[in-house]
Parts: sequence; structure tokens; C-alpha cells
Amino acid sequence: MSVPAAREIVHDSSLELASRRTRLSFQRTRMSADRTLMSIIRTALSLIGFGFTIFQFFRHLRESSGVSEKVHAARNFGASLIAIGIFLLVMGIYGHVRFMLDLRAEHERFVSAGLIPDDRFPYSATLAVSLLVLLLGLLAIISIVARVGPFS
Repeated sequence: MSVPAAREIVHDSSLELASRRTRLSFQRTRMSADRTLMSIIRTALSLIGFGFTIFQFFRHLRESSGVSEKVHAARNFGASLIAIGIFLLVMGIYGHVRFMLDLRAEHERFVSAGLIPDDRFPYSATLAVSLLVLLLGLLAIISIVARVGPFS
């Protein structure tokens, strides 16, 4: 094997290695964005669950004690916690979608430049779960405020 041929083999393998590292870098970045969204889901779900629990606990306490006067402090506090959880989730979903769109655009630029192969860039299952938790939060706050829905 001649020296130029050996250099060509080394050059091809280093390009392949760089391409592989770049593809893996995109995957690590995507998974990191999913982990961030999962932590936002965890916090928002805690706020929504805690707010709903406070509302239900004090409602049942009032009903079991036979007190007829309407005190709305527990309802307002519970609804506030749920609203904060919903707001946090909406902002997290917005940030995640914006980041993923930017990452997909950058991925496409790398593919079109021929730096990485055109591999599938999967959609985020975490985003689907966050949308379901958002729906759950909206149903909970509607149930508390309007006293209609599946949780009333």
C-alpha cells in the first residue's frame, strides 16, 4: 500500500468517526431537551396535583362538618396552584418545541451539507405526555372553577 492510499484510508475513517460523533451529539442534545421537559412535567404535575388535593380536602372537610357558609380560600388557593402548574407546563412546552425546531433545522443543514447521513430524527414522546398532563390540568381547573367536568 502506498503512502497516499494509507492517508486516504485514515482520512476516510476520521471523517466517518467525525460524522458518527456529530450524529450522536444531536441525539444527546435531543435527549437532554426531553429530560428538561420531563423535569418541567414533574414540577407542573406536582403543582396541579397538590392544588387539586387542597381543594378536595377542604371541600370534603366543609361538607362533613356541616358548615353552610361558603369560604373560598381553599378553592382559590388550589386553583392558583393549578394555574401556576398549567402556566409552567405551557411555557415548558413552548420552549421545548422552539428548541426542537431549531435543532431539527440545524440537523437538516448538516444533512444537506453532507456532513452526516440522513437518519431519522424522531419526534418526542415526552412532548405527547406533556400535552396530556396539560389537558389534565385544564380539566382540573375547569372542574374547580366551574364545578363541571370529570373531577367535580
